[in-house]
Amino acid sequence: MGPRVSAFRGMIGRGMDLQAPVQFVKGVGPQRAAGLEKAGVRTAEDLLLRFPLRYEDRRTFTRVADLRPGTRVSVSGEIVVAGLRRARRMTLYEIRLDDGSGKLKVLWFNQPFLRDVLEKGRRVALYGPVEQDSPGSRLLAMRSPQYELLDAGDTPGIHTGRIVPVYEKVGPLTAKPLRRVLTGLAGKVPSDLADPLPADLRARLGVVSRGEALRRVHLPAEDEDLEALNRFRGPGHVRLVLEELFLFQLGLARRRLARRAQRKGHAFEVTDRTREVVKRILPFPLTGAQRRVLREIADDLRSGHPMNRLVQGDVGSGKTLVALLAMAIALENGYQAAFMAPTEILAEQHFLTFRRLLARCPYETRLLTSAVKGRERKEALGQIATGDARIVVGTHALIQQGVEFSRLGLAVIDEQHRFGVLQREGLRKKGYDVDVLVMTATPIPRTLALTAYGDLDVSVVDEKPPGRTPIRTLRRPASARREVVRLVRREAEAGRQAYVVYPLVEESEKLEDVRAATEAAAEWRAALPGVSVGLLHGRMRSAEKEEAMAAFAAGTLQVLVATTVVEVGVDVPNATVMVIEHAERFGLAQLHQLRGRVGRGPGASTCVLLAHGRLSEVAQARLEVMAATEDGFLIAERDLEIRGPGDFFGTRQWGMPSFRVAHLVRDRDLLEPARREAFRLVAEHGDALPAPLPSFLEEGGWERRFGLARVG
Repeated sequence: MGPRVSAFRGMIGRGMDLQAPVQFVKGVGPQRAAGLEKAGVRTAEDLLLRFPLRYEDRRTFTRVADLRPGTRVSVSGEIVVAGLRRARRMTLYEIRLDDGSGKLKVLWFNQPFLRDVLEKGRRVALYGPVEQDSPGSRLLAMRSPQYELLDAGDTPGIHTGRIVPVYEKVGPLTAKPLRRVLTGLAGKVPSDLADPLPADLRARLGVVSRGEALRRVHLPAEDEDLEALNRFRGPGHVRLVLEELFLFQLGLARRRLARRAQRKGHAFEVTDRTREVVKRILPFPLTGAQRRVLREIADDLRSGHPMNRLVQGDVGSGKTLVALLAMAIALENGYQAAFMAPTEILAEQHFLTFRRLLARCPYETRLLTSAVKGRERKEALGQIATGDARIVVGTHALIQQGVEFSRLGLAVIDEQHRFGVLQREGLRKKGYDVDVLVMTATPIPRTLALTAYGDLDVSVVDEKPPGRTPIRTLRRPASARREVVRLVRREAEAGRQAYVVYPLVEESEKLEDVRAATEAAAEWRAALPGVSVGLLHGRMRSAEKEEAMAAFAAGTLQVLVATTVVEVGVDVPNATVMVIEHAERFGLAQLHQLRGRVGRGPGASTCVLLAHGRLSEVAQARLEVMAATEDGFLIAERDLEIRGPGDFFGTRQWGMPSFRVAHLVRDRDLLEPARREAFRLVAEHGDALPAPLPSFLEEGGWERRFGLARVG
């Protein structure tokens, strides 16, 4: 045995080195360690940070004479009868347990090895469900209970006789062996274990030390609150979750500090002339939320530090106007501004909106997408390079080779969750220390905003412009289509317009029951004689899409049958009906975005969610949320609860962290204090953090540990 191996065994046996390989934990060994490593458990710490799924109260023992069917209890006594028998292709090991008050029949199926373990004359503790031996029988029995052997004078201690942690299988270790291993390991955790949370911080947060936390998660005290344990709110849980969130936020705070040190940024001026330009652009007074967010952006632009700000707001809250006013500040300081949208349709709509709002200002605005070709493209690239094009609106075409800006000062990225990290970084690099403003109309729960975008400053436009009317949301089965057609016809005859949205363009072999937009358009034309019905989907040529949207915006098309290309950015105040076919197939965020296409004018609006077939539990929950509220942030919170943080953005590309013990839905109340303390510590100490904090951030690499890509 080499010196390193014996040293590790000593560390786990006498003291505790949590970074020691897991194979040296008692009860693991090389073979089990190989399987544990495949499950992501490489060290003693990895194993200790595997929280139990739940806790069971096995503290008290019930007398056999007091047992009742339908209960789960602990019993103990002597095995007075034991035997193995075969029945219908299975083996049954049966015992009789006598505790002095009565005898209990106990059975295990297909576990013949138990005859060498649970022998007649042995004392044993059991935990499991009590049931009638057979219908109508007065004899009670336990089937496949947990067991623990008791020697003379022993009290139960691992599987019974205490609050018992119940674990999920990890690698080769099933629940019972894992409990045995973790009980032994947790018992060796020393009180003076290195702690990343300074004593004063622990006192402010009211949490126990790291060593005590690791012990109490796996070895709850006799008087521990069982309900709190099962809510993961025991003292050990709270401490370890706060620690992980604190370390994560500490890394974000240090990253922001480093970014500010590396990049100088512009110090824009906001002059009286700038304020006059803003007044000329505004079509109506700003809401209080818009004014607040614009102030936050202006403070960033004046600071001399590069801006990295996320602006999120509900559908129709006026984020785009705020972004345009921010661009005006950059323009008035002699810089260019770029606005990147995820689709050509959206880029074209923003381009037309900006050109209309800037009609009284001397700013040249150019559009650059893959659809801009030939002489028009060459002219646009020339104006961008010379600086004559002051605002450039486009898609990812803005970051392609050959696009050179004269003096790019501000980059705005719309619906940013649709862009990868490299695309955002590519636009930032088109200028020197460009200020970056990222926007999303998909409301993000604050929990996720502080994690996925934790090193960005977050602004929320949480107020809608006056005059917006509530949208009535109806859930209807597909069989109610006639009622829906009547609603659309009634609105069309009154001079208003409607959207009908389908999930697919054409019939799919995999989703044969999903009616496609192309075929549905013909059906709607037949159902609505005399009503003009158009079609819009992503596979149409740019000119065709632009023509369809222009016709709908002008009112010459009364009904627009479309796919989800109308999900964001489409603004037709005269549209008062949104029909969503196969609503059960859409996510909550998409449903909310689509509903937001109506209710943008003074007329009363209706959204109809048409569902097909029998709904899954998740689909049912989504439609119930949609019918209950229009609040995008509340919908986002429910979406997070339904889907979980790992699926909220659909892909890890968007920078969601990977936590070992924290859960962003369950533990969102702990994120704010963890963030506050982390940013306070960095503000006080800069990069010279007190020991042993740096070692906790550097072990395994902070970004690698949390699985993060850079954002902003």
